[in-house]
Amino acid sequence: MADEVKLGKKRLGDLLVEVGIITEEQLQTALQEQKERGGKLGQILMAMGFITEDVLLAFLGKQCNVSYVSLNEYGEIPDNVIKMVPETIVRNQKLLPIALNGNELTVAMSDPANVFAIDDLKMMTGKNIKVVIASEAEIKNAIDKYYGAKGSMQDILREIETPEGADEEVEVVKEEDAGKDIIALEAEGEDAPVIKIANLILSGAVSAGASDIHIEPFEKTLRVRYRIDGVLHEVTAPPKKLQNALVSRLKIMAKLDIAEHRLPQDGRIKIKVQNREIDLRVSVLPTAFGEKVVMRLLDPESLKLDLTQLGFEEETLKVYQKNIEVPYGIILVTGPTGSGKSTTLYSTLANLNKPEVNIVTIEDPVEYVLEGINQVQANAEIGLTFAEGLRSFLRQDPDIIMVGEIRDTETAEIAINAALTGHLVFSTLHTNDAPGAMTRLNNMGIEPFLTTSTVIMVIAQRLVRIICPKCKEEFEVDYDKIKHLGVTPEMVDGKTKITLARGTGCDFCSNTGYKGRKACFEVMEVSDKIRDLVLERAPTHLIKQVAREEGMITLREAALRKLLRQETTLEEVLRVTFTE
Repeated sequence: MADEVKLGKKRLGDLLVEVGIITEEQLQTALQEQKERGGKLGQILMAMGFITEDVLLAFLGKQCNVSYVSLNEYGEIPDNVIKMVPETIVRNQKLLPIALNGNELTVAMSDPANVFAIDDLKMMTGKNIKVVIASEAEIKNAIDKYYGAKGSMQDILREIETPEGADEEVEVVKEEDAGKDIIALEAEGEDAPVIKIANLILSGAVSAGASDIHIEPFEKTLRVRYRIDGVLHEVTAPPKKLQNALVSRLKIMAKLDIAEHRLPQDGRIKIKVQNREIDLRVSVLPTAFGEKVVMRLLDPESLKLDLTQLGFEEETLKVYQKNIEVPYGIILVTGPTGSGKSTTLYSTLANLNKPEVNIVTIEDPVEYVLEGINQVQANAEIGLTFAEGLRSFLRQDPDIIMVGEIRDTETAEIAINAALTGHLVFSTLHTNDAPGAMTRLNNMGIEPFLTTSTVIMVIAQRLVRIICPKCKEEFEVDYDKIKHLGVTPEMVDGKTKITLARGTGCDFCSNTGYKGRKACFEVMEVSDKIRDLVLERAPTHLIKQVAREEGMITLREAALRKLLRQETTLEEVLRVTFTE
């Protein structure tokens, strides 16, 4: 810890009192705690809430004439800087090279008074060393990020003693053996190497920016895959013989029934990785060769609440912002699972969240907690369905209501009644495009006159992967080769040679060529002409035709604009959108 830094003849506690960071009374309380339990004074002061880590580090840095740096807020460190100092040195000395300016190498240290380490770095690199102070925990997390997490799957597996005959294939637990001794199952789940493997899988997913983890059992193998930017990537998996122990460990973490192997189960895990709290939604599904576990990672830091960052086209965003400010009506967001509907709704509610507005949501599950918004978790097992929750909301004096999904006619009817009685209602619906939502409501048994009286806007969306900025390269194609996608001469200003881009693959993007995703939006404002078509029960293609005539940008057109702006690739456009 950084309070090991030498501060001359005065003790750390006395100096903190001198400058008014803590009081004499707080110091004496902390010293008494130190006397009784031991430990470093700085850690005790932080544990007791008398001082925060960043204040302590900034103070220590000032005493040593060095700056304090928060590595969590520091930008990406270049590869050439990281490669200047070997992993053994950074781990042993708890330091990290972070910048190179000419002949000066900036190094973050938890103990900037470690002159021996500084001298070693000077000799090793041939550079002048500039020291900054940083949290030991942040340095460790950054080392794991840039040098790789200590303890690979192979390292952990070496710890496991292989008893005689353990190399034989492990048989799948038969259904009649499903009631295996719970104590034995718990023991398997609490085995130290299994805990390390589970932690490695979870921390690896967070470091890779994965949205989901899939642990899949097959006859002779176990497969682990991360979904990164919407695409599954296989990673190193533990051997088949550890399958039951690993699943038991995850069940224990999610507070599920570890003795139940025949029925699906759902749970939640909250973990802390790299100083970030991550929620995991856990789903366990029995398969022919064991239980498959899928975990959805919900990272509050990854939630974009600024509508301008989601991927709206300029004219589309204006239409969207105009309609979300209306006092009542229904706004529907459509698209398949994993298309970013929840992010769009959360971002919209965050923009509308004001002290004078009462916002209530019912979700299954509540993915992210938004300050100042009343969020309710649906629970069908106890009768708290979307319809039942929505019915109760109307007695809670709401201004804005968000329903996770319109799944049935009952929910749709209550949502319509809420809109008719002066509420603004947001919800999601599973359709392929925006015009299809109107037909879908009709098919659910909702009378067209009710649909046209309440629905004011429908949004369809898809997520496309964005080209990695580190390995992006441009190339030219003939217009004739892309015009079949829907690219018009107007979109390319009549050019015959079009410059596009792609990612060649690098360490930053794990050799995928992509880093991050943006949404393509199709926003349909329900106009008088569209209302007339809905009342006539017109087919979807006619509604779409009129919407396009009135200026609606389709999903394909939105994706093509990102292609021509060199944000995404041809393959992504074809993967997520259909030709018109």
